[in-house]
Amino acid sequence: MYARRASQLLKELDACEPGQLVVFNSDVFDQVIRECGEHNAQFQALIRKMVEQNLDIETTRNEDHYGAAIHHLSLLRNKRCLMAYMYNRAETIRSFRWKIGPVLPHEIQEKLNFSEKEYFRSHSSAIKSYISEMDIDLTVDMVPPKDPYIQVRVLEDIGEVSLGDHSVSLTKNSLHFLRRTDAEQFISQVCYLLHCTFPL
Repeated sequence: MYARRASQLLKELDACEPGQLVVFNSDVFDQVIRECGEHNAQFQALIRKMVEQNLDIETTRNEDHYGAAIHHLSLLRNKRCLMAYMYNRAETIRSFRWKIGPVLPHEIQEKLNFSEKEYFRSHSSAIKSYISEMDIDLTVDMVPPKDPYIQVRVLEDIGEVSLGDHSVSLTKNSLHFLRRTDAEQFISQVCYLLHCTFPL
């Protein structure tokens, strides 16, 4: 049945948890590409046959016309399925840059094909270039904060740390009220601080 392989790719997307990826299914993807080539060849052959018989392609309604229509519509459906598969994976890959950072863990990288890895590197490079040019870190607050200061608990001894215009001693289990931008690097990258959502 036409387009069954292409629909298999979309079923994989649907079965996956939102924001997660399965391994890129290159076998089925390549099969769908080959099927597109076969549909195109059949479509072109049927159109040529009608032209050779001096039939008007616009008005003739015979078996060749309907055969060409089936191949053309199947080709379009396969293309839409391939584009949906790639677009949804690309959206998830873009979201990884904001959620995880510029370096993907090995378990995610092994799920990407070569072009997706290049896409992620290119996307990360564009963000880094923009952040550098504008001198603003877009990765700090994905949701605008209600307050520029946050309450944090120190999980590991860090010692004396210089934060902007002052220094603070970050000892284990101590509580602090810090600027979000100062604390973010210790929360997201090395997990030395815990953001407390309750009052101190």
